[in-house]
Amino acid sequence: MKIESGFGLELDTKAVSDGGQFEGYASLWGKVDLGRDVVRKGAFTKSLTTRPANKVKMLRQHFMDEPIGVWLALSEDSKGLHVKGRLIRETSKGAETYALMKEGALDGLSIGYRTLKDTIDRQKGVRYLDEVDLREISIVTFPMLPDATVSAIKGEQETERARSIVAALNRATAALRSL
Repeated sequence: MKIESGFGLELDTKAVSDGGQFEGYASLWGKVDLGRDVVRKGAFTKSLTTRPANKVKMLRQHFMDEPIGVWLALSEDSKGLHVKGRLIRETSKGAETYALMKEGALDGLSIGYRTLKDTIDRQKGVRYLDEVDLREISIVTFPMLPDATVSAIKGEQETERARSIVAALNRATAALRSL
């Protein structure tokens, strides 16, 4: 890890994204999906404590034979299951997925899980998921929960801009030191 420093300012140049990083919501609390399932707040709590983010698989279209990246962080918040991930662009499917996501052609997220506790409301025709064992999260064309989408993707342009800002700050710091 390289630390750029000077004049009381330290910037870790490794903290700048290498591209392919994105975030979004893989699930939202209280919303009925196209399969008539509703995830309740806290449904992922136990699963997230026993299976860290990097052990939840990142797939495309739920195909288990070609992982396309890694999950960096998974957390429950007031809105739903917030995810941060990085596509492995050195793989053909990872690079292809990145290109499609950058253009907005692919932006859905979908969870793969095993139901542990649920409640069925027969009058409403809805199943409430109270506890699930999260196994994978896929980037998909058509998510079961249409609102479960990628909200931001970081790429080379953002990375280069951040690196140029770091370089400019370091030049300014060096100039101040020479005064």
